[in-house]
Amino acid sequence: MVRTRIVGAALAALAVAGAVLLPSASAAGDAGAKAHKPKGPLVIGHRGASGYRPEHTLAAYELAARMGADYIEPDLVPTKDGALVARHENEIGGTTDVAARPEFASRRTTKVVDGAPITGWFTEDFTLAELKTLRAKERIPEIRPRNSLYDGRYEVPTLQEVIDLSRRLSRELGRDIGVYPETKHPTYFQDIGLALEPKLVEVLNRNGLNRRDANVFVQSFEVANLKSLKDRLRVPLVQLVDASGAPYDFVKAGDKRTYRDLVTPAGLKEIAGYAAGVGLAKNVIIPRDEAGRLRQPTSVVRDAHARGLVVHAWTFRNENTFLPADFRSSTDPAAYGRAFAEYEVFFATGLDGVFADNPDTAVEARSAR
Repeated sequence: MVRTRIVGAALAALAVAGAVLLPSASAAGDAGAKAHKPKGPLVIGHRGASGYRPEHTLAAYELAARMGADYIEPDLVPTKDGALVARHENEIGGTTDVAARPEFASRRTTKVVDGAPITGWFTEDFTLAELKTLRAKERIPEIRPRNSLYDGRYEVPTLQEVIDLSRRLSRELGRDIGVYPETKHPTYFQDIGLALEPKLVEVLNRNGLNRRDANVFVQSFEVANLKSLKDRLRVPLVQLVDASGAPYDFVKAGDKRTYRDLVTPAGLKEIAGYAAGVGLAKNVIIPRDEAGRLRQPTSVVRDAHARGLVVHAWTFRNENTFLPADFRSSTDPAAYGRAFAEYEVFFATGLDGVFADNPDTAVEARSAR
């Protein structure tokens, strides 16, 4: 991605000339959306290049950047002593070697997270020093057996380490590598006294990244925490929207609205009051029929753009098991299917970015356009 300052200057010059008409955006999202305007859809390394390395490791993030990703995405959860680390979930039995570590056997427990009981080991029961003794492993080895080669090689990284990596790679590669953190289970962590938001603001402030032209997005599946961050962060916020269910803060508060309600015209208008964009599950943009084949696109991308919101879609993966039925190459769930064809269909909707486990595939698909 061309450096943000250059893109912003070019857009401004064209706008003065009357050649570009940008959609009107809310006060919360306008500056951030313009600052992050890509030449083509952004490519976001989903948990890094997690199609090739165990997810949420510095190795996965670095590979994503070297493959051409514009942003790398750390999911954030806290340790017992309040450090923010990158894990898909706070339960780490499936993504680290903790189950094989006898010194931590007694830490195995059952907790209720977002209303669901989960048994395992949880980051909030480990200090950062303890967590650093663990090693990451592949989360879905049955689909990505080659990634298991790297089991045990990498630590669990902190948010600060991810930021440091992005800066080093930006210098080395000669282009800005952005950071796109997600706050995981914010209500749960608020309730146990380990709120994510103050620490996230602190880290961004300390690194000089709490500014509108920083290459940072902050995302969440919940609503209340994004609204609370609106006045504390100057970077653009992104409301994540799943294809089913409801934000957990809605559920806990007795709010009957679901994710489906968030993508109605009224819902998108509300989002535009506190966020710069929406991060939509692919099925929200193009639903699948009962056989798993793609149907016609919905109007959600057009509706979001009409309200000044950027649209980023998740998650693009190459393996058959994740692809629509009409883009699979065989019945082997781990084999690659026709991923380029899927990208083409989704790019045609006019979306602004994609989360990809295989960033090189996404970059190639973008280049082909």
